[in-house]
Amino acid sequence: MKLSTDRIVDAGLAVYAQVGLHGLSMRAVAARLDTHAGSLYYHVADKARLLALMSDRIAQQAYDAGTTALAELPARAGWVDRVAAQMHALRITIRRHPGGAELLTAGPALAGAGALLISERLLATLAGAGLPPAGRSTAADALLSHVTGFVLQEQGPTGASSDAVDLAALAARFPLTFARPDADEDATFAAGVVLICAGIAASLPR
Repeated sequence: MKLSTDRIVDAGLAVYAQVGLHGLSMRAVAARLDTHAGSLYYHVADKARLLALMSDRIAQQAYDAGTTALAELPARAGWVDRVAAQMHALRITIRRHPGGAELLTAGPALAGAGALLISERLLATLAGAGLPPAGRSTAADALLSHVTGFVLQEQGPTGASSDAVDLAALAARFPLTFARPDADEDATFAAGVVLICAGIAASLPR
């Protein structure tokens, strides 16, 4: 099958899922495609560019998922529901890719088209809520960091060694940290979004 940028990105995501950021290389991607590394450079300049394309692929998928989620909301949905729909879609999309949160936070493509679309729509939602320009970026950063940070904890580092961890010993040493009254990760995530939105609401002009 003929090489293309999309095929290289697909292979990059597959290799990344197995070996993580530090194990990813153009040679490893080429091996997965059963070709020579030199053949990739016609389509993708280097590893940094590949990471950018991989990150943007996930971000674009998350933006599209957010579009669908927003379309499913009732016409009278308020800004909190609109924010929650976007953050939920982002989390679900990132989780679909092993190491997706790590890739989005560590990759060089935070200014890619997909990420910018997500940011722009979220900022527009916050503007519609009445949040002044000075507070929108801070609020958006808090929401997006909640998503990526939460999924990063869910997924863990990709390609890392799986040494046994004595959770009982850790829980005994750090009881407050390990005391999670709500074991439902979905509910915990949603509660975090609501909490951040409550803080945003408190800062809105009266």
